[in-house]
Order: sequence, then C-alpha cells, then structure tokens
Amino acid sequence: MRSVELGRTGLTVSRLGLGLASIGGMFAAVPESQAIATIDCAWKLGVRLFDTAPVYGYGLSEQRAGLALRGRPRDEFVLCSKVGRLIEPGGPDIQPIWADPPPGLGPRLDYSYGAVMRSFEASLERMGIDRIDVLHIHDPDLDYLTASTEALRALAELRGRGTIRAISLGVNHADVAARFLRETGADGPDCILLAGRYTLLDQSGADELLPLCEKYGVSVLAAGVFQGGVLADTADGAPHGYARVPPALLERIARLRELCREYDVPLLAAAVQFPLTHPAVAAVVVGARSPREITEVAGWMDHKIPPGFWTALRSAV
Repeated sequence: MRSVELGRTGLTVSRLGLGLASIGGMFAAVPESQAIATIDCAWKLGVRLFDTAPVYGYGLSEQRAGLALRGRPRDEFVLCSKVGRLIEPGGPDIQPIWADPPPGLGPRLDYSYGAVMRSFEASLERMGIDRIDVLHIHDPDLDYLTASTEALRALAELRGRGTIRAISLGVNHADVAARFLRETGADGPDCILLAGRYTLLDQSGADELLPLCEKYGVSVLAAGVFQGGVLADTADGAPHGYARVPPALLERIARLRELCREYDVPLLAAAVQFPLTHPAVAAVVVGARSPREITEVAGWMDHKIPPGFWTALRSAV
C-alpha cells in the first residue's frame, strides 16, 4: 500500500488508515478476538496508520489497539489518539453509542492543561505502547477557549519534549478547524482529522479549511467518507446520523450511482478515493469491525478509477 509524508510532521503514513471506534463497540459490540483480528488483517494489507481515542468504548478501543500493535516494529506504524475527555469512575458525559463499555466508567469533558497530560498518560498505560505519534484535540468546539489555549499548550509541550510527533485536531466541523488555524497559524496543529466534511456528499471542508491547510503545510486525514453509512445503504433512511435520509440527498446519491455505472466505478471506491484527489489530504481513515470489512475497503482503495470520472464528477455534483 502506498505511503506518503504527513505534511510537516516528519511522519510517513499509509494512504489508508484504520479508525478504531468500531472495535471499541460503536453501535454494536465487537468481541475482543474479532477486534484484534481486524487490526491484524489491516496490518497484512499494508495499513500503517491507526487512530483511536479514550472515549471509544471508554478505553476499550485503546486497550485493544495495544493488544494488537504491541510487539510490532514501533517505527513501522503511526499511532494516533485524542485528548479532551478523561475516562474515570462515574464520568458524566456519557455517549449512548457505545454498546458494551466497561461498567462504572464514563468520560468527563476536560481540556485543561492538567487533564490533557493525565489523559495522555492514561492512554499510554491502556495501550502499553511507548509513544503516541499524533495527538488530536478531540471535538475542540465543545470548549473552544480552553481547547485552543490550555490543551494546545499541553500538546506543544509534549511535542517539544519529543513525546509526541504531531499536534492535531479531531473535528466534525470544518469551520471550527479553520478558526483554530486562523488563530494559531504556524504555531497550531500540524495535521487535522476531518470527519465527514470532505466527501462525495459534503465538500464544505474545501470552502476555507483545506486552502488554509495548504497555506500552513497542514496535512488532513479524511474520515467519515461513507457519510455514516448513507452511501452504503439508503433504502430505509437507517444509516447512523439520519432519522430519515432527506429526499434531496437520495436524489444526489442516485445521480452519483448513475455516474459510477457509466464509468464502471463502484460507488464506495469513489467514496474512499475522493478525498485523496485534494493535495491537502494525505490519507483516508475508515472504520471496520471485522477482517472482511477492512479487506473490502482496501479493495476499493486499490480500484483503478479513470481520470475522466473525476472530471465528470466535478461537473455533476
């Protein structure tokens, strides 16, 4: 699998990364053996970028990442995690999407300097791995002032010590990341994990954020490329994040499917490769809960898409 430099970080990442929310029990429980087998399969496919977070299954995802990645040559993969939530007994900021979290534990939102340092140390302990390469400030919009001052100061200190290699943001909102970059410039994030805002269905990240990233040499990791599953299954309006898929969105997906048929391109291959057509995007991060799922995604990443398809796509949607 092709690898690229991650902007100014000095890190090299595979163009496909594995997001580890699913193996932490997002929406459905995943047995530990299956979780580890999924990471093992991704490794065999050439994936060398892995993204987790304390809040994913309230520590479960990080624990499983450690079980699967410990013992592998440490310089051969890039490991990302996040700060902004401490996992602790009785943590009040519960998220109902986690199917089987450890009993009695919960997240507590906290972007303060001390909490970020404690979160980082707890992540290392859960994973049993000596370092985290990329540390994202997770959902900074939830407490922007503290995230953009105290959390950023903590991460800059960790990077200055060489304890982490890169400061990042993990965001669902392109405008929040753009504001962060405008206000911090070259002293801010080295990269950004952007979920759902540079996809076949939503290119709002290109309005301001991606040009800013190019200006400052900030690399983007694009996530949420299947838009909560809506590209995979729109029959009942059941994909996550939609009570019911809006008719206008269904019409747009129908046009995409027609274009894909015309060029003999699987829709999901187009979805996983589309973000990589922008020069600011270094890699795509996708979730998987089984070896079969990550194998399918790797196949879509390898599918040859004719240049004419991308030209036609820009005119059609």
